[in-house]
Amino acid sequence: MAQSNPAEAVKNLFQTPELKSKIGFTLLALVVYRLGAHITSPGIDVRALIDFFQNQSGGLAGLYDLFTGGGLSRATVFALGIVPYISASIVFQIMAAVVPSFEKMQREEEGRNKITQYTRYMTVAIAVLQAWGYALFTESLQGAVIHPGLAFRLQMVLFLTTGAMFVMWLGEQITERGVGNGASLLIFFSIVERIWPGIGDTFRYVQTGATALPKLLVLGVVMVLVVAGTVAITVAARRVPIQIPQRTMARGRQRESAKNFIPLRMNAANVMPIIFAQTVIVVPGTLAQFSKNVRLQEIAEYFQPGTVWYYLLMAVLILFFTYFYTSIIFNPIDIAENLKKQGGFIPGVKPGARTAEYIDRVVTRITLPGALFLTAIALLPIFISVAINVPFRFGGTSLLIVVGVGLDTVQVVQQQLLIRKYDGFMKKGARVRFRDRA
Repeated sequence: MAQSNPAEAVKNLFQTPELKSKIGFTLLALVVYRLGAHITSPGIDVRALIDFFQNQSGGLAGLYDLFTGGGLSRATVFALGIVPYISASIVFQIMAAVVPSFEKMQREEEGRNKITQYTRYMTVAIAVLQAWGYALFTESLQGAVIHPGLAFRLQMVLFLTTGAMFVMWLGEQITERGVGNGASLLIFFSIVERIWPGIGDTFRYVQTGATALPKLLVLGVVMVLVVAGTVAITVAARRVPIQIPQRTMARGRQRESAKNFIPLRMNAANVMPIIFAQTVIVVPGTLAQFSKNVRLQEIAEYFQPGTVWYYLLMAVLILFFTYFYTSIIFNPIDIAENLKKQGGFIPGVKPGARTAEYIDRVVTRITLPGALFLTAIALLPIFISVAINVPFRFGGTSLLIVVGVGLDTVQVVQQQLLIRKYDGFMKKGARVRFRDRA
């Protein structure tokens, strides 16, 4: 039973020893992560990097910097953050849905352990490549590197790869010994940390007259509506009713038929379509920055944030990747087979292939409004903030991550409180004795 009184619910958090210990460990790990995210790697002039990243809020570098809490723009030892680990996890997640051998491994505990180990190896490889590329990138900036050369590049690879491995380990420790998913919480606090400086800069815009107060109020209303919409799309689900028939159990007893439902989420892909879309759409601009091809630079101009082509292509890519990623992570055939093994069925639908077709049809229908709403959530805040001219950028990517991780963490805490609540019915030292009935 959920707590109706928020004050009492917070009080119960610290009255539960196990939950108190988990929350304390999670906070300690997050403090360590944020401290490391402010330790600058040697041989870097941070001022030159910050000047570059101030104009990259809509690009791939700006998106990466968002996930690392500004570590990329400050060249910290945690500059790569948890992104290499997430990238490796996504690769193996896609392979498990496409490659039969990985799909078989995913269904077995030993196979899942192997995939976890492979994910760690790939994380190291991705971190090394990204660290080397980041070293080359910093050397390309005027005055960013004090002593450029091979020694500097190897030094950056060592520091950044070690930092990425430590962040990966920290995320796994939070998942195992703390509250919630460690990788998600690391990104969550990286995003939240950057909100407060943005709010402060926005109010300074108002004080200097760069932004009118009525426009700021409009932005505030839009933010509230967008957050409410993000919460709604995150928790929205279509409940498909299922029925488990009556079964004869031990000693002639019968279990009554149970009615339940399968929750099909409207936004099963979560934030991944926006991330994929932003990754693709910034490719022309990224290539143009490192190329002197005039034609490529002209093409990149069409896809700059704020242009019509940018919004149009972004919308198409989000719609496409929503269906693409949903098809990867959601398998109606597996659900139909598991339901058939349990003897369950959807009323009015034959078990087996017909059930899989029905579930697939329902998912296809509910994904469309979810994808459209996801597109609006991703583009509307960016459009409004650019039109109003404020330094505070809030987009669908950060909102969906913050809201999704926040709701998941609250749900985990509620489950822990429920377990404690049920344990409270048993007195200490009490034992339950069963009598044998012949």
